[in-house]
Amino acid sequence: MQFVKKNILDMASLSAEEITLILDTAEKMKEISERPIKKVPTLRGKTIVLFFYEPSTRTRISFDIAAKRLSADSISISASTSSMVKGETLIDTARNLEAMNADVIVMRHSSAGAPHLLAKRLRASVINAGDGTHAHPTQALLDMMTVRENKGTLNGLRIAIIGDISNSRVARSNIIGFTKMGADVILAGPPTMIPKGIETLGVSVTYNIDDAVHGADVIMMLRIQKERQKSFLFPTEREYARFYGLTYERLKHVGEDALIMHPGPINRGVEISHDVADGPYSIILDQVTNGVAVRMALLYLVSGGAKHAD
Repeated sequence: MQFVKKNILDMASLSAEEITLILDTAEKMKEISERPIKKVPTLRGKTIVLFFYEPSTRTRISFDIAAKRLSADSISISASTSSMVKGETLIDTARNLEAMNADVIVMRHSSAGAPHLLAKRLRASVINAGDGTHAHPTQALLDMMTVRENKGTLNGLRIAIIGDISNSRVARSNIIGFTKMGADVILAGPPTMIPKGIETLGVSVTYNIDDAVHGADVIMMLRIQKERQKSFLFPTEREYARFYGLTYERLKHVGEDALIMHPGPINRGVEISHDVADGPYSIILDQVTNGVAVRMALLYLVSGGAKHAD
């Protein structure tokens, strides 16, 4: 199929067929990273701007590596080093970037909908690298790639997502992506961290982590996002770890082929114990590896790489 999307803004706007094409393309891109010389001329002459209004390690660096492995020129800027500190608006900053003939703008912003706003006003392609608590499509895609790589399929799997659901753009994007591909998703966390009415997205909800992990094929633990919480949603981290932290004791309810995931950064000893994060069930570092492949695929696809594909 042809990939005709100009922008990657959220999982809701991607069809199951488009998701499959992205994952298939990412699998091919992953091979490039395994070569002695990790570089191809595919996007030579293209300019990728990494505009990160919020802090990032994995996402920003993996996009940078992805661009360089495809021979694109990548430029990284932040709000603190741009003219936005002088009062320039987001739109004016983006228009100036486009006036310099940037081909793709990868954007992370604290406000939900900011990448969508740019996408409506710019000729350049926009890839959402996380906007507020709304969406993080590239994280969901790399998570789906990692699961499919290990399980062979996404259809029919039981995916348990546990933790701070309310403040997690990762959770929202994964819920939409995994359910769209035929997986069953169950959410668990304190009642204060589960949005009311989230069942309308086609998921089930429990407040008991043991119920969630029982029989799960994949367990995705989420970080407590203190920076987004306007009030304390639990008494102490110690109590949170006791009731919602993933430990080896809890893994007794899980099959031997279960996968443990985490989008990072990890709060060790809070949402996940050291031995689980580093144990045989964990595919957390595989997620990081696949992040580069997925972002290579997206840069390639939005730049017209598959325009004439069958």
